[in-house]
Amino acid sequence: MGTSDSTSTDSTSTDRAGAAGRDRDSEGRARNARPRDGLGRPLPYGEEGVPRQPEGVVRRPEESVAEAQRLLDEGKPFHAHEVFEDAWKSGPEEERELWRGLAQMAVGLTHAARGNVTGGARLLRRGAAAAEAWAAGGGLRPHGIDLPSVIAWARELAAEVERGEGVQVDAGARAPRLRGAA
Repeated sequence: MGTSDSTSTDSTSTDRAGAAGRDRDSEGRARNARPRDGLGRPLPYGEEGVPRQPEGVVRRPEESVAEAQRLLDEGKPFHAHEVFEDAWKSGPEEERELWRGLAQMAVGLTHAARGNVTGGARLLRRGAAAAEAWAAGGGLRPHGIDLPSVIAWARELAAEVERGEGVQVDAGARAPRLRGAA
C-alpha cells in the first residue's frame, strides 16, 4: 500500500495497488483520482484534466448561484452540479428541493452534452419538476434565480435533445441564465 506524501495538495492517493486497486482519500474511502474533462468524464491517469470543483464548500446562496453560473458559462455543467449539490447538502431544509432540482438540471445538461439523449432529457425534466414543485410554495426568484425561465429552459432543451435537434449539445452555448437574460 502506498504512503501519503504530506506535501501533496491532493488528498487522494493515486496508488493503484491499494485494496481492490481503488483510489482512496485520506480517510480510506474510495475516491476516483483520475483526471476529468470539462464534462466530468474520466481521462486516463497522467493526462491533463480540468481542476475538480472542491466538495463540501459552504457558500452563501448568492455565491453558489454566481459560481454555478460561471461554471455553466464555461461549459462545465458537471462542475456546476457540484456547487448546487453543496448548497443542497449545506442549506436549510426548506431549500433542499430547489438546489436538488438545479443540480439535476445541470447533470441533465452534462448528459445532453455527452450525447446521452435519454439520460439528459430525463434529468432535465426531473430537475425542472423538482424546482417547479419547490416554487409552488411561492418562491419564483429565490436568491435572484429566475426560476420560471430556468424551468422553461430545461424543458425546451429536453424536447430539443429528444427530437434530435443539435445532436451535439454545446454545454456553454446552451447554459441557462440563472438570473434571467444578461
